[in-house]
Amino acid sequence: MKENYIYGRNPVIEVLKSGGDIDKIYMLKGADEGSIKKILSMAKEAGVVVTRVDERKLSDMAGHVNHQGVVAMVTDFEYSTIDEILDYAKEKEEEPFVLILDSIEDTHNLGAIIRTAEASGVHGVIIPKRRSAMVNDTVYKTSAGAVEYMKVARVTNIARAIEELQEKGLWIYGADMEGSEVYYDANLTGNIGLVIGGEDKGISPLIGKKCDVLVKIPMVGKVSSLNASVSAAILIYEIIRQRNKKI
Repeated sequence: MKENYIYGRNPVIEVLKSGGDIDKIYMLKGADEGSIKKILSMAKEAGVVVTRVDERKLSDMAGHVNHQGVVAMVTDFEYSTIDEILDYAKEKEEEPFVLILDSIEDTHNLGAIIRTAEASGVHGVIIPKRRSAMVNDTVYKTSAGAVEYMKVARVTNIARAIEELQEKGLWIYGADMEGSEVYYDANLTGNIGLVIGGEDKGISPLIGKKCDVLVKIPMVGKVSSLNASVSAAILIYEIIRQRNKKI
């Protein structure tokens, strides 16, 4: 996957203002004056990771031009839309199965989830524009290239995306430790959207309220939670099992 760089303080600020797809910002160690503070604040608000590096690293990325202590990395991944995901399911003459990720910030988790989703036949993945990992080279590698075959939509508002899916006939299930049903007792057939929450806090309260049903994975050991990609895999394959009893 091709990675491109934007360098200079004002160009990076403008991309942040526009909501552009910045994967990561590299910033000179020790720099914190003037517009650097503005970039740090905007990056935090947008959920963009900022990594401090030395002058040599910045110069290598910027091609030895005047980078002003800031370089932003963007990728050329082409995102899909929700309609394109649903149209894909229709083309395959299958009931839509959409995965919705609420604030998955770790790129390795995102890649692992996409790999499982593609292998199992999920029609598409929806991620938010803010406070979420985006598709980059790490995701590509972790997914073993599966991201090339998976439709990924990037939306401004996950809650609104859920409402849109519900309006189009999908039943939304959320994975939550306090869910009302154990996942294997729930009826996971039909047109489905499955919500997986972030690594630390799980599904946000707002998103949880938007779900039609919250399901839980029973935990009997001393560890109280599973990695997001593991939870996703368990639930994805239960849905596939219920759809096709031969699996």
